[in-house]
Amino acid sequence: MSRLRRMAAPLVLAVGGGLFAAAPAAEAAPAVCDTTSTPYTYVVTYQPGTRASAVDKELAAKCGTKVAYYAEIGVAIASSRNADFQQKIGVYRAYSGGKDVASAASARTSLGAVRTLEDTRSTAAAGDLSAQQWDMKAIHAPEANKIFQGSRAVTVGVLDSGIDATHPALRAAVSASASAGCVTGAPDLSPASWAPTTSDHGTHVAGTIAGKDQAAGFTGIAPGVRLASVKVVNDAGYIFPESAVCGFVWAAKHGFQVTNNSYYVDPGMFFCSREPGDAAAYEAVRRAIEYSTHHGVLNVSAAGNSGFDTTAQTSDPNRPHPVDSSCGILPKAIDGVVTVSSVGYAGTKSSFSNYGEIDVTAPGGDFIQTPPEGAGPSCPLSTTVFGGPYGSKCGTSMASPHAAGVAALLASRFRGIPPQLLAKILTGEADPVKCASTETECTGPVKNNSYYGHGLVNALDAVR
Repeated sequence: MSRLRRMAAPLVLAVGGGLFAAAPAAEAAPAVCDTTSTPYTYVVTYQPGTRASAVDKELAAKCGTKVAYYAEIGVAIASSRNADFQQKIGVYRAYSGGKDVASAASARTSLGAVRTLEDTRSTAAAGDLSAQQWDMKAIHAPEANKIFQGSRAVTVGVLDSGIDATHPALRAAVSASASAGCVTGAPDLSPASWAPTTSDHGTHVAGTIAGKDQAAGFTGIAPGVRLASVKVVNDAGYIFPESAVCGFVWAAKHGFQVTNNSYYVDPGMFFCSREPGDAAAYEAVRRAIEYSTHHGVLNVSAAGNSGFDTTAQTSDPNRPHPVDSSCGILPKAIDGVVTVSSVGYAGTKSSFSNYGEIDVTAPGGDFIQTPPEGAGPSCPLSTTVFGGPYGSKCGTSMASPHAAGVAALLASRFRGIPPQLLAKILTGEADPVKCASTETECTGPVKNNSYYGHGLVNALDAVR
């Protein structure tokens, strides 16, 4: 789901709404660099367009080595063993999520335990699973599939834990040439780098968007589109800033029309743009997202599973600093990203779903909204890797790909449409969901409120 943080940037220049440091002056390499301690990966911000040679020179002088450099946005990914590398570069220009986690006393557990709420999985591989797909019925996906299933010219990037390209419902959809591993911050094209290892979260998301298995009776929202596996989740379940930067830039450079982002950037929930370290992470991710938007990508993000109003938080359980208006959950805090809340079987907000600044809502399940017998599990059914080919998961992680799938249908109909207009159609065609009298924390009009945004996404409206 999403997490937020921000950046502070004293002694930086503000240009075009972004923060960057002036190109560093040449300086002599340090006499001695640490060669034995654990290396950590950092995002380092530069003025966009800074020459790679200048980046290499500064990093070497300050005991770092370049992993990748995205000159278009002025973001370098660097590795260093030196404990003072961030101080050498500047605390508002460099940040390491890995080092932050290693130094924190309370590192969180894996993606599956924290980000996705799971119920007992179904392992049925045969039979008609369509009867259990109440989530698809809720957004009229079966009717939409009879009219239009999307175009192979449209690619949806699944920035997640990898996709199992051998799964019977996904093997026809996954594009190996468009897939990459981004865990290190540098794209890796080898199939092993973008395949799932410790989590099938990404595979579940992918099935909702574009899965199709006629033998099992399982169909996603837009089975006619292509999927790209962009792995940003490491084996410990973390999504660090460098991985997100790599993923968004990859999406931009490879012509994706939509990305799904069922996560928040680690290790905190809120990144604050006025805080040391946070500032560099926030700015690096912001630039990457805005670059992707400029290149025609609509980015869709989960709202989060903490059950709170993201606009009213004053603290982050994972971070020592206060949360204010300069803080946000990444990637959803960045302008242009479509944020999706979750509803359960009854069509009301899932008990765990974050709310506040919401664009649309979609089925993500809820343990306390139990479907009638035969209608399926409380959590949406989709493709899995471990424990069987199909299983159910709850979370805004599951809601977000429903919206991404509908966006893919719209992108298939309106080829070349800019992401801003695509988002406007997606929200405009959603079915309004009003705040119930019992939902006292839900505020706003029926067509745009804090629980459901502009409403429940509608696949049928997207194709007709």
